[in-house]
Amino acid sequence: MSFYSKFSEYYEQVFPFREEVWRFLKEYAGSPGNALLDVGCGPGHYCGRFASEGFSVLGIDLDDAMIAQARERYTNAEFHCLDMRRVDEIGRRFNCIWSIGNVMSHLPAEEIAPFISKIHAQLKPGGHWIMQVMNWDALTGLTEYDFPVRTIEANGSKATFHRRYSSITRESLQFTFLLRNENSLLFEETVTLYPVGIDRYMSQHEKAGFRCDGTYSDFSRTPVKNMPGTGLVLVFGRG
Repeated sequence: MSFYSKFSEYYEQVFPFREEVWRFLKEYAGSPGNALLDVGCGPGHYCGRFASEGFSVLGIDLDDAMIAQARERYTNAEFHCLDMRRVDEIGRRFNCIWSIGNVMSHLPAEEIAPFISKIHAQLKPGGHWIMQVMNWDALTGLTEYDFPVRTIEANGSKATFHRRYSSITRESLQFTFLLRNENSLLFEETVTLYPVGIDRYMSQHEKAGFRCDGTYSDFSRTPVKNMPGTGLVLVFGRG
């Protein structure tokens, strides 16, 4: 059982559907009927919303528990359990592709360029590719970082959600993710993530044939911040 399978029952409370993200993606999705791909779709919230508005939507995720939830809840969208590194096996092209929520940071640095090339090949001319990761450059010089603790509802009671980066190097770091209530630890796991800086993302996209259409800290289009814990949203277009 994977990290996210074990966390799936709490996922929606921790990472709910956000209108701000939906509006941002919709700006690049085009018209209803267009083909869209969500790489690392989780429980499929954004796929379901787009499908309800008449788009042809496919969500892929490596986690079978997430895909099972998505299929049960959003019957008007299509979902496959598929490793993102095998995205080329889908065998069709899309008007817009996105990967949000730091999904790409699960790829070791040497696998980024091949993945980007596959995404370029999957896009129709004029299409857009949107990716969101942590702003890893803002963690330069740190060996650990704790995110602010969040309080959520879990199993009918209050719980605290904790995230921590440790053993940070230029090549990798450890991501610890836990949820606890007053009486017990509900969930805890540690996985390895692979930080990639903005310049490297930019150069690899340029080599793959992309142009950069936007660089932001978040989906409100805030300029990139050199502050630990902030995000990076990149928008690329295919000519």
